Amino acid sequence: MKLELQKGSRSKILSGLVIIAMAVFVIRLFYLQILQHNYYVDLAKGEQEKRLIVPAKRGLIYGLDGSTPIPLVMNQNVYTVFADPKVVTDKSKIIDTVQKVAGGNARSDLSGLLDKKDTRYQILATKLTRTQADMIKAANLSGVGFQEESQRVYPEGSLAAQVLGFVSSDGVGKYGVEGELDDDLSGKDGLLVSVTDVNDVPLTIGRDNIDIPAQNGKNIVLSIDRNIQSHIQQALADGLSRTGATRGSVVVMNPQNGQVMAMANLPSYDPSKYNQVEDIAVFNNGVVSTPYEPGSDVKTFTMATGIDKGVVSASDTYNNTDYITVDDRTITNATLGHTGNITFQYALNWSLNTGFVTVAERLGDGKSINLQARNTMYDYFYNRFKLGQLTGVELSNEAEGTVIPPSDSQGNAVRYSNMAFGQGLDVTMVQVASAFCSIANGGNYYKPTVIAGTIDSSGKFVATKTAVASQPISSTTAQQVREMAHVARSTFFSSVDKAGYYTGGKTGTSQVIKNGTYASDETIATYLGFGGTVNESKYVIMVQISGDHKELQGARDALPIFTDISNWMLDYLKVQPKG
Repeated sequence: MKLELQKGSRSKILSGLVIIAMAVFVIRLFYLQILQHNYYVDLAKGEQEKRLIVPAKRGLIYGLDGSTPIPLVMNQNVYTVFADPKVVTDKSKIIDTVQKVAGGNARSDLSGLLDKKDTRYQILATKLTRTQADMIKAANLSGVGFQEESQRVYPEGSLAAQVLGFVSSDGVGKYGVEGELDDDLSGKDGLLVSVTDVNDVPLTIGRDNIDIPAQNGKNIVLSIDRNIQSHIQQALADGLSRTGATRGSVVVMNPQNGQVMAMANLPSYDPSKYNQVEDIAVFNNGVVSTPYEPGSDVKTFTMATGIDKGVVSASDTYNNTDYITVDDRTITNATLGHTGNITFQYALNWSLNTGFVTVAERLGDGKSINLQARNTMYDYFYNRFKLGQLTGVELSNEAEGTVIPPSDSQGNAVRYSNMAFGQGLDVTMVQVASAFCSIANGGNYYKPTVIAGTIDSSGKFVATKTAVASQPISSTTAQQVREMAHVARSTFFSSVDKAGYYTGGKTGTSQVIKNGTYASDETIATYLGFGGTVNESKYVIMVQISGDHKELQGARDALPIFTDISNWMLDYLKVQPKG
């Protein structure tokens, strides 16, 4: 009896245990399939699906060959080879193939990378050509995949290097147009989520896929003419060699619309080899990034201010004694002996400081550079000619410079007497050249630009519209100062210019501040001028050269570079001579 009861109890207990076990399984299945359904679906997707970035193509950069766009910066497809160590089956074959094909582009420790079984992605080689990638693909290596990337190619080498800039290894534009317009050039990457094979090749495209198309970057056409750019780089190099200067910059502008036709700096570099540059200072574009005291070039703006205000003309006279006193300072001329009653045209010809301090005085009470005179000069220099202001030219690292206002304690009569002949203010070459364009073109100021247009999706060149100009001076004033600059040049240098053309300009020799004082053994030489016909200036050229402990002069050292470029430009632009 006890045995039977014991046997029955065992059956019941066993049945109960089975029921309990089944209940546990059912509950567990309910938990996994119902309550945790989404979790495991997401986990499976994480293993099976990958979020693939669809890279946008970086926009190309074109220059001009006359009026025809030509590529200055292009894209070249390169390939990264990677492996999934968990899937790799023939390690030695992978190593042998990659080393043989990729050579120096292969990673050094391929064996160690393939042994990292706790990872799913290891880069084996980078920057392979399409041919190299195809050779590795042909080996049918299990666990090996490829990622297509793009790198910049510069078919013209170092041409306009500081204008173009470069793209760093992480895909970010640096310096020049590449840096300033990085957002426009880079575009926006797209996105694709899909089930993929081990090589990251999508296997299915369905309604659950996220497919956001990439937006490619803009294709930009620069106003830089490759032929002008090539010539000014050679002319600048020849000028540095001839003078012994170690640094130089040139900018050529179209005064009729503000477009930069060429811009060069030396020393320079090859953008495709930017990582080999030892002195990163060569990346900077001195035309826009390096403020300096421009010297006597500014005398044209002082004269324009005086003429525009009606207080002076080219034929008016003043008594030159070779020096003039402003408060407790005595200002002298660099060239002595031209004393007596002389015209302001004569003062510009010989670049006599006293003449332009006199113009500044006549903007006030005629005896001193009072507040009225200083306010007028500031209005013209800063507000109208936009010296000491960012121009907005489409190049990175543009510097602002400094023109001190009369409201500042340093904006006194002595400061403004120095400004009248180009000292006591810091400006950039692009500011000076743009302001001078308004003298060359009849009184209109155009914002300087290096952009000529874009290439649309159909491959058509779409030119940008010329910006609306401001008018810092009247057309009559511009015409008079333009003629003064022509007379100043032809008085001494007409023999070096091509006959039958209308050319003018102004020399500049400026001092350099080092350790708070003007250096006694170093000067910067500049020449600023225009060329074309009596009726129309076709170009404005500004040249600047310098060197440590080098005393350079505008007329002797910078002017010949201008002359070289100017005479060549007349032929290149097919300007018809008078007669």
